[in-house]
Amino acid sequence: MAKTVLVTGGSGFLGAALSAKLLKNGWHVRVLDDGSRGRARRLAAIANEIEFIAGDVRNADDVDRATRGVDAVAHLAFVNGTEFFYSKPQLVLEVGVKGALNTLDACLRHEVPRYWLMSSSEVYQTPPRIPTDERVPLSIPDPLNPRYSYGGGKLISELLAINYGRERFEQVVVVRPHNVYGPDMGREHVIPQLIRRVDEICRGSDAKEIALPIKGDGRQTRSFVYVDDFTDGCAVAFTQGEHLNVYHVGTRDELTIAELAQKVAASFGRVATIVPGEAPQGETSRRCPDIAKIGALGWTPAISLDQGLARTREWYVTHADAS
Repeated sequence: MAKTVLVTGGSGFLGAALSAKLLKNGWHVRVLDDGSRGRARRLAAIANEIEFIAGDVRNADDVDRATRGVDAVAHLAFVNGTEFFYSKPQLVLEVGVKGALNTLDACLRHEVPRYWLMSSSEVYQTPPRIPTDERVPLSIPDPLNPRYSYGGGKLISELLAINYGRERFEQVVVVRPHNVYGPDMGREHVIPQLIRRVDEICRGSDAKEIALPIKGDGRQTRSFVYVDDFTDGCAVAFTQGEHLNVYHVGTRDELTIAELAQKVAASFGRVATIVPGEAPQGETSRRCPDIAKIGALGWTPAISLDQGLARTREWYVTHADAS
């Protein structure tokens, strides 16, 4: 008989992709989502094969109802998107902290043995070494900066999961994603923002060379992992990872935001002149993970940035009006 996993936030970008992956791997999947950030279309291909429960992770009764009879909880529900860290920090923390507490308490009530937490590379803020391994200290540099509501919420969630898990769970595993991207990931992230910006420019001009505004001076670096690679690695970490362990899932392919913007423009057949703008306060200058630990479990990314950008670009151009 197939084991059942509850995926909170299962109609979100990562939640829907992970749900499809776990279903393919033989799990019975139950999704809990309130629809505030997720999109039903992301689950359309598997809607008849999963259970869907409408509910809010901030509501203990909703979480309790969804947790009954499951063998694992994959807790992904969170408010993501940089613009929300600044505009809705209270909501970010409320969903993050209440969601973690409610899912952990429900697991204990119903004797769920496995708890899988989706954290974030934002828990490092400005890491002291690059590539960054899982032993680097976590930090919140300035509690007055609303940006850190997200990293702070993830850090608190990790502390709760690890310390609840010391004696009460068979397996607690934390995954820290590093800049996952792909089709239908929303509008609040750098890759869809660049794609939409270039697409808009191209619709209004046939010029080969374009001026492309970006946030910051373009020297900030990131390492982007395509969503299909990410969910493969995430499933490996969750199902094969050691109890009370943290795993990075990402790539070692570090590039500047200016280089990324030029790649996006090139995917439209254009050459970009980068126009620097104001950088968000508190943004880290470099991010690139050490992925040796997840690599030891047999996972390695397979999809290049150029391949992933082409797929992502196609979706956003085709669905220009999608919210």
